[in-house]
Amino acid sequence: MKNVYLSLLAFLIFGFISAQKAPVDYVNPFIGTSNYGATNPGAIAPRGMANVSPFNVAGRIDLNPLEKDSQWLSNPYVYENKFLTGFSHVNMSGVGCPDLGVIIAMPTTGELETDHLKYGSTYSEETAKAGYYSVELDKYKVKAEATASTRVGVSRYSFPAGKANILLNLGLGLTNEQGALVHVVSPTEIEGMRTVGSFCYNNAEAAYPVYFVAKFSEPAEEFGIWKTPYEYKGEEAQWMTYNGKTRVKEGFTREVIGDSIGAYMAYDFKEPREVEVKIGISYVSIENARENLEKEVGDLSFEEVYEQTKEAWNKKLKVVEVEGGNKDDKTIFYTALYHTQIHPNILNDFNGEYSEIATGKIGRTEGTRYTTFSLWDTYRNYHQLMSLLYPDEQLEMVKSMLAMYDENGWLPKWELNSTETFTMVGDPAAVVLADTYLRGLTGFDVEKAYEAMLKSALDTVNNPLRPGLKQYIDNGYVGVDSGVPGPVSTTLEYNIADYAIAELAKSLGKEQDYKMFSNRALSYKKLYNPETGFLQPRYSSGEWYTSFDPLAGANFEKNVGYIEGNAWQYLFMVPHDIKGLMKIMGGPQIFENKLDKVFEEDQYDMANEPDILYPYLYNYIEGSEHKTSAKVTELIKQYYKNSPAGLPGNDDTGTMSAWLVYSMMGFYPVTPAQPTYTFTKPTFEQIKINLNNKYYDNESVIINYQSSEQTSNSDKSPAFLLEDFFINHNDFLKSKEINLITVDN
Repeated sequence: MKNVYLSLLAFLIFGFISAQKAPVDYVNPFIGTSNYGATNPGAIAPRGMANVSPFNVAGRIDLNPLEKDSQWLSNPYVYENKFLTGFSHVNMSGVGCPDLGVIIAMPTTGELETDHLKYGSTYSEETAKAGYYSVELDKYKVKAEATASTRVGVSRYSFPAGKANILLNLGLGLTNEQGALVHVVSPTEIEGMRTVGSFCYNNAEAAYPVYFVAKFSEPAEEFGIWKTPYEYKGEEAQWMTYNGKTRVKEGFTREVIGDSIGAYMAYDFKEPREVEVKIGISYVSIENARENLEKEVGDLSFEEVYEQTKEAWNKKLKVVEVEGGNKDDKTIFYTALYHTQIHPNILNDFNGEYSEIATGKIGRTEGTRYTTFSLWDTYRNYHQLMSLLYPDEQLEMVKSMLAMYDENGWLPKWELNSTETFTMVGDPAAVVLADTYLRGLTGFDVEKAYEAMLKSALDTVNNPLRPGLKQYIDNGYVGVDSGVPGPVSTTLEYNIADYAIAELAKSLGKEQDYKMFSNRALSYKKLYNPETGFLQPRYSSGEWYTSFDPLAGANFEKNVGYIEGNAWQYLFMVPHDIKGLMKIMGGPQIFENKLDKVFEEDQYDMANEPDILYPYLYNYIEGSEHKTSAKVTELIKQYYKNSPAGLPGNDDTGTMSAWLVYSMMGFYPVTPAQPTYTFTKPTFEQIKINLNNKYYDNESVIINYQSSEQTSNSDKSPAFLLEDFFINHNDFLKSKEINLITVDN
């Protein structure tokens, strides 16, 4: 009887453990695929080069509320759209400009059709998980599934009996660039290249190729290529019977070059059949794409690749373990953490090779070369989170940025696949480098980093990172008449970068530099107009810009003084000198009243970076700290949901997700390049952060949170029972447990 009891107990315990969800099981890749979140639900490995995403933004307008060319659409997939034209294999997540979205595969049945408007299909039964996507194509009764390793996209198509085709369309894509090459190597292999580039319509001269090799598990009974030439006008057009008409070349095995081209594999199945397609990607060469495919995936089955990728995701996500909250809380939390592990992504091939920035020469790394540095966004919170949770990766990112300096002569600003896009304003790389070092991650050449930062901060001749620098140095601000867009925004960004340089200089014992850059970092005060109570544009002569309107520039409208924001949204963007800003405003009460108005008058923009830290500024006002927790909790509830529209807008390569991860854990890094956190009310009862013991002495930091009985029975806003609402990064790391308790205010 005892043995039976023990066996039953063991069964119940095992059953309970088995029923527990792992972090990876909470990921919902559909979050952010609506409301311009610009994420996609496709299959990707952590920081993967390959990303197999459904492509549903090109096609029938009656079925597509959002079509890729109808507006500034930067994503290969929109949740509401219902017309699928294939699966793209290189994509970006949460960006604001179109690029990539190419190498599009599509399974069809019946007779061959090469026009995506005709072969596209509505779809149903979508499923998305971390590293997996599947869908039923209504028109063809085909189930399409996708998974991926780091550099290889793997698809599985379940065809019914009869004629079937697998198309590889190299003409369609999100990029504004044109040109491709395709070559059918054999009945089981296609290789080629597609040109991409011109992100945010900038630096078109730096367009570049992405290479691929596609292998098919079933040899094609027929294969070929297609090409659609331009349609000529004028006299000669009447003699061209082939003018503008698609040519299909059956059995063609030589290279084909053009814009609207593609290749196909055709079958005639006697019974239902599955076909697996493995597509290796490289930004170096076709040979490297083939090696990536063979070394990473080889003969592994679809299921084996998915299991490996799923485990890789779970390993990444369980760096944070949470208890309490509900299913939706855990879903939005782990999906946000998932979204922070997509970009920056891996650029180097399996053999370490990558294309160098600017020159295009082939370099080789012993570590990891990262790309997709949306630094205007990510310097504010994202890299701080990486330093805490994934320090190995953060150090490799810093080393990648310094390698770009070696290759290009400048630090990156908004780098994508070894091209500088020159997108947005400021000198954000300096902030990331300094912040990383000051958080104790010193395993990089800090003197080279400092040299690079000084070049950006002092070189006034043809400086691509800091236009208008001479005027900034001479006057303390960039003037309206400088020719530099958004002079107020630009000045504030230069201030933050100078503060970062000053803090690093202080750490390195460079006292003279520390004093100079500390003074430069406070020059925002010259833009504060006490008569209006705003930081506002002025001319180099010192005169104020007379047509100033504090509301102009909201909702991404252009205005004279600001970039992606208005005077309200930039008023408090001085994270390195909050007390100083408070003083020139007239004291804490006026500061608080103005901060209240940002929220009360609907001037807070959760979807944009300049004001992203504002809810946490109440912690600087003695007696009003409770407003931070109340406001952060309200914003999470309002903007972050377990639904496709569950992001406040563009995820900005993980920046909005990083805000959420921090906020749900109960702390936030308000000041870039200052290793300090401020607290807010966590979403969960317990948060366990598993630290990397290669860098940190503690195995973990545990944050415990509970509400007092008084708080639960009161309508008053909660406040923390803490001696201080701020904690130094090093003290945080040394704290094995942090207990947060809310009491009546």
